[in-house]
Amino acid sequence: MKADHRHGRSGYLFVTPFMLVFAAMFVAPLAYAAYLSLFRTQLIGGTVFVGLGNYVDALKDQHLSAGLFRIIKFFFLQVPLMIVLATVFALIIDSGRVWAPKLYRLAFFVPYAVPAVVASLMWGYLYGPKFGALTNLAADVGLPNPAFLSPEHLLASVSNIVTWEFTGYNMIILYAALRSIPTELYEAAQIDGAGPVRIALTIKLPLLKPALAVILLFSIIGSFQLFNEPRVLSPTAGAAITPDWTPNLYAYTLAFTDQQINYSAAVSFLLGFVILVATYVVFGLGRLRRKP
Repeated sequence: MKADHRHGRSGYLFVTPFMLVFAAMFVAPLAYAAYLSLFRTQLIGGTVFVGLGNYVDALKDQHLSAGLFRIIKFFFLQVPLMIVLATVFALIIDSGRVWAPKLYRLAFFVPYAVPAVVASLMWGYLYGPKFGALTNLAADVGLPNPAFLSPEHLLASVSNIVTWEFTGYNMIILYAALRSIPTELYEAAQIDGAGPVRIALTIKLPLLKPALAVILLFSIIGSFQLFNEPRVLSPTAGAAITPDWTPNLYAYTLAFTDQQINYSAAVSFLLGFVILVATYVVFGLGRLRRKP
């Protein structure tokens, strides 16, 4: 009994450094931001307690609602394409019919290793309306100047950057899930006369549902947190990227440009609640569809 008690205390000692760092770097900043969101700084009266007043204002804020609506469009434009590409690439590499599969895995994963800021700078150079490589190429072949960063095409251009960045990462997740499928299932299907396409559709894809659910979860969170790409592209895109183009960009502008720290904290917490609700709704609908 004494030995078990000592082992238990040793376990707590091993966990304590992580818990201290977690509390200092995650819990404490969140608690402080929640505290700030309950106050408002006014010209008359200074900083006053307003309770949920900032949250009520955020719910009626048209700038925030416009950013949320734009993110929803971004999600439905970018995420399905990215998941389809990642799934197709994972199935192709897992098929064993490609030369040097390790090289392909590395090539697809490299864009994820590039920091988002660097990737946005690179694509911003390609998209540039005056100096961009694609603009010069179009001029050389006599085509009109492509307006990649115009308000009409900006959402698709940003979606392209994010797809380029994260398709390889999601492909690795799916490929790892495919490698965990017992090969006996493939052998049994081949004995029954199933070909590679039939095996992929009837065995591999159904067994990929847990991995696809993880990818969808990450994609929901990542879409609502979109910030780096529009922030880096804003000097090149000009007025096409407004301060409220995404909710995260709006919260950043409120805090560091307009100096509305308290309201920015409320907007950030409200965005977190929206992400939580969106995740719950998507996975709740998935559970309902699986019920007989």
